[in-house]
Amino acid sequence: MSGGRTIMIVGNGEVPEGFGATIDAADIVVRFNDCRSVGSGGHRTDIVAVCNTGRPGISMLGGGRWKTNSAVRQAREIWCVRSGAKFAAMRTGLAETHPDLDDFCDDYTVGFESFARSTNRGFRVVPVDVHDRVEQDLAGFSPDPYVVPSSGLIVIADILSSTATVDDEVVLAGFGHVGWEWHPFAAERRYVDALAAQSRLRRLHPLSSSPQGA
Repeated sequence: MSGGRTIMIVGNGEVPEGFGATIDAADIVVRFNDCRSVGSGGHRTDIVAVCNTGRPGISMLGGGRWKTNSAVRQAREIWCVRSGAKFAAMRTGLAETHPDLDDFCDDYTVGFESFARSTNRGFRVVPVDVHDRVEQDLAGFSPDPYVVPSSGLIVIADILSSTATVDDEVVLAGFGHVGWEWHPFAAERRYVDALAAQSRLRRLHPLSSSPQGA
């Protein structure tokens, strides 16, 4: 592609040595949550996409360590991946099917927005229709029973639909499509493979085997 940007989406799975410089050379680098990809996955961070509900959300906001993370400090934007209203609507059903996830729908969007505004960073919440569309698309890839798609997949879909232009190249690193048991990772892998086959994105390196945590 000529004249477009390179948008690098870096999950929290393993990034093999030797790819950090390529990631840092991208026009936009998106990382997730506590940015565990920093290191072999380069250091540049323009956007941090956070899981703003449940235990991940309160863990990041509590104690101050996330706010002083070097990658978070250099980011110019904070994105909340989950719609508070959508997750609130899930609470009753989850209480019956997954009672152990009693805090899963607790919404900490306000805390992330407050942090972003107070530190002069951009802030946005990924639109709920992106989440809904991902679930519709995933149905075509025979997912096992799941609770929600991963944050990584939501951000991929969001960037493809609202950030990337036809001239941009979207590149994935640090995605192994493994992790929390209630994300439909096998179907997500098939979904992303289909997007790659359509030349809508590409993988920077072979799949990692470590949990991506997104």
